[in-house]
Amino acid sequence: MHDWQPTASIESLRRRAGIINQIRHFFAERDVLEVETPALSAAAVSDPHLFPFTTDFIPEGGGASHPLYLHTSPEYPMKRLLAAGSGPIWQLCKVYRNGESGSRHNPEFTMLEWYRTGFDHHSLMEEVDQLVRSVLGCAPARRVTYADLFSDLLVTDIHSCDTPELARLGRERCGFVGELDRDGWLNLLFSHLIEPQLIEPTMVYAFPASQAALAKIVDSDDRLPSAARFELFINGMELANGYFELTDALEQARRFEADQKLRKALDRPVLPVDERLVQALQSGLPECAGVALGVDRLVMLAVGVNSIDEVIAFPASRA
Repeated sequence: MHDWQPTASIESLRRRAGIINQIRHFFAERDVLEVETPALSAAAVSDPHLFPFTTDFIPEGGGASHPLYLHTSPEYPMKRLLAAGSGPIWQLCKVYRNGESGSRHNPEFTMLEWYRTGFDHHSLMEEVDQLVRSVLGCAPARRVTYADLFSDLLVTDIHSCDTPELARLGRERCGFVGELDRDGWLNLLFSHLIEPQLIEPTMVYAFPASQAALAKIVDSDDRLPSAARFELFINGMELANGYFELTDALEQARRFEADQKLRKALDRPVLPVDERLVQALQSGLPECAGVALGVDRLVMLAVGVNSIDEVIAFPASRA
């Protein structure tokens, strides 16, 4: 048995350290403030498709315990810093997602997240492209709308196509036999049939408004209102996910409530909502764009390997 040893080579770990130094230099040159926020939170992620790790805080000397959640992203407290007047900020941290494993997933992984005040999603796409090109030496990413990818690769107009037609495509092309809602079919078709074809760097933007998550809805990116959101793909792998951030506290609270209803419908635990984030938005979140980028996946691309285990020292299987 040699499972005490790291799964990544020392050479790959040196390359990883060099990339992290490049990232730090990238933001120092742009005068973006590096911050740290807690990994443990009294609230949890609202996304019904993410599963946080839960632990109990037990006060020393006695008293009632209460649950805390390991963050799946530093997004909420970073937005609270923005509302407090921090200006542009970035953070490199470990994040935790229960149940995630595979060649591109580990339940503990490294995320780079940053927010640019005064930027929209198009400005941030450009900066993401600059960072990735500086690390990988790759060509500039092409930019294409979500709807255009469906049109080009699946010969499907998602603006006029009804849900039964999407279901037919999903069953015929992906072999899926269950029932999904409209976004479920879109996600299935995108992940199974479109993502694997995005080999060259590709920024996908103008996602359906129903998939806005914490992004604004805008009229200018497509012929129908769409989410001001983008994702970067390289070698068929999602590398980054960015938003022109929602600043409306009432709309944020409404989306949190919708997420809770969906959790119930999916028979998943209803988790505490981050009311402090809503309060921060009420106090005034500046116009900004933010993005989360998977550092382990960036290193995978730089080193030229196909498994996340080859770029982290000790994955969950050897923790």
